[in-house]
Amino acid sequence: MLLRYFYDEKLAHASYMVGCQKAGEAVIVDPMRNVEPYIELAKKENMKIVGSLETHIHADFVTGSRELADRFDATMYISDEGDENWKYQNLEGISHKLLKDGDQFKIGNLLFETMHTPGHTPESISFLLTDRGGKADKPMGIFTGDFVFVGDVGRPDLLEKAAGIAGTADVGAKAMYKSIERFKALPDYLQV
Repeated sequence: MLLRYFYDEKLAHASYMVGCQKAGEAVIVDPMRNVEPYIELAKKENMKIVGSLETHIHADFVTGSRELADRFDATMYISDEGDENWKYQNLEGISHKLLKDGDQFKIGNLLFETMHTPGHTPESISFLLTDRGGKADKPMGIFTGDFVFVGDVGRPDLLEKAAGIAGTADVGAKAMYKSIERFKALPDYLQV
């Protein structure tokens, strides 16, 4: 398995390339707008970018998922959780897979399982990763987006404070609490 971390200091934005070296396929988790670093690494590692995984609808930066879909016919793996106000739009002609809690998909020998983790945003999802190439039958890690950080969790009040959507802070905090309780039940060995 190939795992590479990318970090944009100016935006405080993290993204990852995850790939199955045997299959020569990779996905990008929460890609930044400038997709060139991913393309360069994919070429260097003899990988084909086949998808992008979005943990939530990003209001603080422009994602590179649509460009990867356009340039490489990469599939966008995106949330189908949240209400009608929290759905991805303008997906016509773009390869995409809408995901609900518990949905799974494979990239080569890598198995991704979707976990709905609302709180920061209503449609937020996390991705549990199992490397089946190494004969694992349990997840080794989880990509949480803005749900869980080192020593912190995503803010459930931003929709109300920054976007002015009244009444969302309390709802978000209650959803975040439930998501954290569910997260705490995961095995301690999981890499976040």
